[in-house]
Amino acid sequence: MMTGDKIAAARKAKHLTQEALAQKLGVSFQAVSGWERGESIPDIPHLQLLSRELDVSIDRLLSQDEHPWQMREKLFDEERMYTYLKAKAQSLGLSQTLAALPFARACHQGQFRKGGKPVPYIIHPLTMACHAFAMGLADDDVLAALLLHDVIEDTDTRPDELPVSRRVREAVCLVSYDTYPGPKAEIKRTYYDHIAENPLACLIKCVDRCNNLSGMAYGFARSRMAEYVVETEKEILPLLDVIKSVPEWNHAAWLLRYQIASLLETFKRFL
Repeated sequence: MMTGDKIAAARKAKHLTQEALAQKLGVSFQAVSGWERGESIPDIPHLQLLSRELDVSIDRLLSQDEHPWQMREKLFDEERMYTYLKAKAQSLGLSQTLAALPFARACHQGQFRKGGKPVPYIIHPLTMACHAFAMGLADDDVLAALLLHDVIEDTDTRPDELPVSRRVREAVCLVSYDTYPGPKAEIKRTYYDHIAENPLACLIKCVDRCNNLSGMAYGFARSRMAEYVVETEKEILPLLDVIKSVPEWNHAAWLLRYQIASLLETFKRFL
């Protein structure tokens, strides 16, 4: 793929017209059109502006050895995951999980994940619960907490409305920024300190971060990706030691460390 093709693809991914991109760059739309047709190549100052506006590195814009990857909007189907989790919960008698499934789906109805085409938000907690099952965590508190972890923060639901035990409610509250007084940036240290005191909250946060890292290329600008990598190394990796302190979660702690660390190193290389 040539530089012009990459500029055009990145512009369209941002839902920008040539005119709109030209205005952001302070050039004529004919200049953008010429770049995209391969008639000319942007100079260094304009490459820097393109990189910032389109969230694409200069190296990626100029290299000519990229493959025309087809990106999946979602990795798994939400209805299949929902059916799978419901059947597993029924077979194991997981009453909280059975209550949390329809509750979470109703609360997140009409919400979508960031980036690309609209992807139902419920895919996120469903994927996290399936992830837990895959790691051998068939625990009712764990699964219910994963399914409900964003309900308080992203909807109008109150903690006392959650159809689960006090332990699960407490963990969900701990990972919900909205339950802490003050602006998010100012309470971040308190937020992570409180989570570190609760192993279940640590597990929720680490599975959540693993899932978000896996999908952040869909909806994060490059600058936000870089911030997320730094925050994950500083705040999330230490929580894995708390998870490891629970004997039955040892294998999950190892898998999460492997998955998160691998994703971090991959993103570091490309960022």
